Amino acid sequence: MKNLLVLHTGGTIAMKEDRLTGGVSPDVANPLMDANLEIPANINLVVEDIFNLPSPHMTPVEMLQLKERIQDAKLSGYDGVVITHGTDTLEETAFFLDTTIGNLLPIVLTGAMRSSNELGSDGLYNFVTAIRVAACDEAKEKGVLVVMNDEIHSARYVTKTHTTNVATFRTPTLGPVGLVTKSRIIFMQEVLPTTHIDVDTVTGMIPIVKAYAGMHGELFEALAQSNIDGLVIEALGAGNLPPDTIPPLKKLLAQKVPIVLVSRCFNGIAEAVYDYEGGGAQLQKMGIIFANSINSQKARLKLLIAKNRQLTTAELKAFIEQ
Repeated sequence: MKNLLVLHTGGTIAMKEDRLTGGVSPDVANPLMDANLEIPANINLVVEDIFNLPSPHMTPVEMLQLKERIQDAKLSGYDGVVITHGTDTLEETAFFLDTTIGNLLPIVLTGAMRSSNELGSDGLYNFVTAIRVAACDEAKEKGVLVVMNDEIHSARYVTKTHTTNVATFRTPTLGPVGLVTKSRIIFMQEVLPTTHIDVDTVTGMIPIVKAYAGMHGELFEALAQSNIDGLVIEALGAGNLPPDTIPPLKKLLAQKVPIVLVSRCFNGIAEAVYDYEGGGAQLQKMGIIFANSINSQKARLKLLIAKNRQLTTAELKAFIEQ
């Protein structure tokens, strides 16, 4: 018998559509609580409504609460955890858990793009497939997984790519790590090992700034006058910035503010390739850290975790670059 803990946090999967207005909002009761689930007989579920929040209301504080609840579940002998979550920030919660306690036990997140009473609702199906994945032996030591639309994705790389399509979750460049069929759970890729750094606080101000053609340095100048704990920049191409941004970025670095750079491109990785004013080679020599395999929202969480563990400059750099 596999004992799984189910943690409902809210989101579209727990919402209903108003037939008159078409608006989608949280229901008084989570529709999944009374759902008739077709799951294998060897799976026992213990279900908790830990939150009932729309996805944009999730913060690192709630992510920390989920982490601590999962750690308690491990001590209580559970074999896995399934988390239902709103899709807007699902990838961030998944990544936070993956980075802090990823291999503690199988942890699977899922959600829905259509509320429970909409035509073609995908919530119940995604929920059942997530349960099946969390219960399978092959899910062990795979890190945190995201299961949607018959695909299994690694929390490290998955991202939401479409505002409404049920196939919204994709892993750029690499693709899913596995598939869910009617009768089987199939893992087709190895999940790369990652460093896990646990935290018990999530304080810090770390903004994200996206670069664009003709960008000047005023925004970075303003940030240099504020009390930020770090900065993530979505740079152009392989990792380049307009030249006017360089002076204020040097000022931030002189203030010991860690700056992490990712590409604003959907596919590929950021690298210090171009050696001109504002090019990646110059940025790296200045001390900007390249996070070459994750997007900006995940890089921000990594920087937040590093800040709350008070990593040294060298430790932070190694952690971000992994």
